[in-house]
Parts: sequence; structure tokens; C-alpha cells
Amino acid sequence: MTRTGKPTVEELMAQLAANAAEIAALKAEKEALSQRVVKLEEELALARLHRFAPRSEKRADRLFNEAEQVAAEDEARNDDGGEDGAGVDLPDTGLPPADKPAAKKRGRKPLPENLPRERVEYDLPDDQKACPCCHGRMHRMGETVTEQLHIEVKAKVLQNVRFKYACRHCDRTGINTPVVAAPMPAQPLPGSIATASTLAFALVHKYVDGTPLYRLAQTFERAGVPVSRGALGHWVIGSSEKHLSRIYDALKLRLRSQPLIHGDETTVQVLKEKDKQATSTSYMWAYRSGEDSDEPIVLLDYQPGRGQIYPQAFLGDYRGLLMSDGYSAWRTLEGATHLGCMAHSRRRFVNALKTRNKPGGPPEQALKFFEQLYRVEGQARNEKPDKGETRDHCIRRFRQQHSVPVLNALKEWLDAIAPKVLPDSKLGDAVSYTLNQWEYLTRYTEDGRMPIDNNLLERDIRIFATGRKSWLFSDTVEGARASAVVYSLMLTCRACGVEPLAWLRHVLTELPNRAGDADINDLLPFNFPKTTTA
Repeated sequence: MTRTGKPTVEELMAQLAANAAEIAALKAEKEALSQRVVKLEEELALARLHRFAPRSEKRADRLFNEAEQVAAEDEARNDDGGEDGAGVDLPDTGLPPADKPAAKKRGRKPLPENLPRERVEYDLPDDQKACPCCHGRMHRMGETVTEQLHIEVKAKVLQNVRFKYACRHCDRTGINTPVVAAPMPAQPLPGSIATASTLAFALVHKYVDGTPLYRLAQTFERAGVPVSRGALGHWVIGSSEKHLSRIYDALKLRLRSQPLIHGDETTVQVLKEKDKQATSTSYMWAYRSGEDSDEPIVLLDYQPGRGQIYPQAFLGDYRGLLMSDGYSAWRTLEGATHLGCMAHSRRRFVNALKTRNKPGGPPEQALKFFEQLYRVEGQARNEKPDKGETRDHCIRRFRQQHSVPVLNALKEWLDAIAPKVLPDSKLGDAVSYTLNQWEYLTRYTEDGRMPIDNNLLERDIRIFATGRKSWLFSDTVEGARASAVVYSLMLTCRACGVEPLAWLRHVLTELPNRAGDADINDLLPFNFPKTTTA
């Protein structure tokens, strides 16, 4: 029998409870979807900027001259309704104003004085040396000299002629006639047509200028010397495995003894790698000595993965200072003193600012803190030590006076804003990353030798990344390892101010004639004469 009467109070209360639970669930789902939409919109905005907009992280007030923007920022802050307490004043530490950079000289620079000069003279014909007024004979009273840059690229063939000697007496009377040939110096790649200069030319074009091997082969063909892409590959791998790896190993030992090492990693694709697909990702692990090192060293280490075993194997029981980003593999080196990269933290707030529809707000405020910290760094490097004070102690004193108060204010601001931001948003990611890495990010204020960020190594990696856009991938593991060796040496030459072509010519000429256990310290880039400029 169906009941048609009014529902009881208990039934109504149960229905209300069910409806309330359903409404709460829908609200939670709506909130989650809203956060998901915000995250996807930010990702889309960054993807568009990454594809179409300049990638520079510099801001309009990168020279820290913000006076002309105060009104606009105040207006934006008012439009936000004081969003999340974004308007926070920086602490006054008595930091002197930054000096304006010297204006760059305009006009064309003179040609370097160290270049050889070839005099090309132009004279008047004899019939034009008569005075146009009196028709008398004119005398030469001076000259006008202008200079032009003239470059020639020439290829030539070296004929290595080895004279042979035999004994005429033994030839007439003996059973065996000894024949003695004049020896020639050992060659970098025995049996190859390439000299040390040719190998250096090919390596510099690929690893300094970013020219893929197929285009380098076209360059040789235009010069009338057909050299296959496969032959060029053998030149690269042979030079690396037979000779340049000795320099790499010597630099690796020197790097481990440095008081400060920068570490980072970037991707590389290898087509023919065991147990991996051609589209899989491998890594170049990068290591660099400190900016103030007397022996600048930059090394790349090819590895198939991104696990912690790779930096552990490369650095061993390293006990010095290690600058890296927040990737956990670096922090597994237990003997090192770890530093965090302030630029990585700043970059996250830059991305958060890019996703906003209007300027101002918390990302803008955070970037003001970072700008003040970098302003302190710029002046700390130029600060003159007091009498009896070392440069490292001077930098530490300057940071303690000016950077620590800014960092304390930044930490207080981050703690206040953290509960108010969406965790999955770009701003939430920036705040979370900075707070999680705070111990490592602020450690640089304790020692003047410690850098504030990892930008020094990132600038070196950028050269590898730029070349990677041209050659795209390595065909084999051997090629990837050879690339790691040669890139390391070219980047080290750059850090040392050494001309890479001249250095490679010298090294590839000397190494084949030195025993495997011979001393090669004089061949290391920081012991080679520096590049001279006008």
C-alpha cells in the first residue's frame, strides 16, 4: 500500500541533510574546477608568451629607477583592492643609490692593433701630377690612410716528404740493404687527411659556432674539398677519445679540488642508445668552478638519466660549496655545503607576473624584494675592504648589513601571503618554492665566497642549448660523450679568455707526441696565453 500523507519531520531532516551534503560536494567540485581553470589559463598564457614573446626576464625598471612608475603601480594596487597585502615597503638599510652605468661610446670601433697590416698604395699617374693652376710639377706632401678588414679562408695540401737513405756499399756487397727514412711528428689521427689545424677548424665550427656536421660538410665542399658527414663525425669522436679526453680528465681532477662548484643539468636526445627509444630524453650534467677561481673550469657530463647517482659519481666525496637549484638529486651529496639559486625563485615570480592581466599585485611586490637583493650584490662586489679586511669578509659584512634585513622582510611577507594564494597557481608555486628552499637561498649571506645564484653556469649552458637547436640530437652514445668533452673544453676556454681555435691547434699538435703518463698541465686552458684585444 502506497503512503500518500505528508512526510515526517525525520524524513524532511534527512532530505535536508542529503541536499546540504550534495550542495557542499558541488561547491567543492566547483572550487576544484575553478582552481583547475586558473591553473590551465596560466599555463596557456605562459605557453603563448614562451612561443611569441621575448624570453628576457628583465623588467622595465631593471636599472632600479622606479620613480616614473610609482603612480602607475599605486593605481594598479588600488584597482586590486590591496590584494593580499601586496603593498609592503622595503626596509631602509642605508644602501647608497646605484651609480648610473657609463654611456656606451657611439661609432665604429677601431680595428684591433694586433692584426697584421698590409700596405696597399695608390698613386696618381705621372700625367696627373702636374699642378692644375700653373702646370708645375707637384711634390708628395702626405698621405691619407683608411683601414679595412680583409679576411681570406684558404685551404692547402701539406705534402709530408720523408727523405729515405740507403748505403751504396751494402747495396753492392751485402745481402740486406738498410733503408732509413726521416721520421715525422706523430699525427692526431694517423691515416687521416686532417691535420691538427683542420680538426681544430671543424671542432670550433661545430661546438663554438653551433654548425651541424652536414652544414660543415657543405662548407668543405664549397671550398673544393669534399668531406663526408661520416668522416667529420670520426674526426670529432677520434679527437675526443684519443686526445681531448686527457685534458678533460685532468680538468675533472682540478674541479674536485675547487672550494665552490656550480651544478645544473639540461636535456639532450640520443637516437641510438641501448634499451632506450630514440625519442627518449638523456641529460648533460654541467659543473663549473666559481667566478673568482684562478682556474676557471666548465665540464659537461653525458648520462642517460637524471638520477642522484650521476652527480654522486662525478663529484665523489666533495666537501666544498655546491650551488644548485632545488632539484633533490644535488642535495644527496652529503659532504657538500648546499646553496640555493635565488634566480630560480625570482623566475617563478616573473612567471606569476606574466600570467596576470594587469600589473602590480603580489608578484610585483616580490620582485621588488629580489631587485633590492641584487642591487646589494652589485654594490657588494665593488665595495672596498677596510684595512686588514679580506674581500670575502667585506662582502659578508655588506650582505649582513643590507641583504639580511631585506630577506627577513621577504620571509615575513611570504609567511603572511602563503595561506591566501591558490597552491596550484603560479604565484602559489613561487611562494611554496621560496619557502621550501629558504634555508639554502639565504645561506649565501654567511660567507662572502658564496654566490647568490647559479646564473654563471646557466649562461654557459645556454651556449650548449643554442647549439642544440641546430644539431638537434646526437646519433650515438659515443657522439654524445665526445660532444660533452669538446663542449667542456670550449666552454672552459671561454671562461679563461682563451681563443679556442689557437688552443685546439696547439693541443692537437702537442698531445700526440706526449706519452699517456706525461705531464700536460701546461696544455690546460688556464695556462694558455689569453686572447689579446685592442
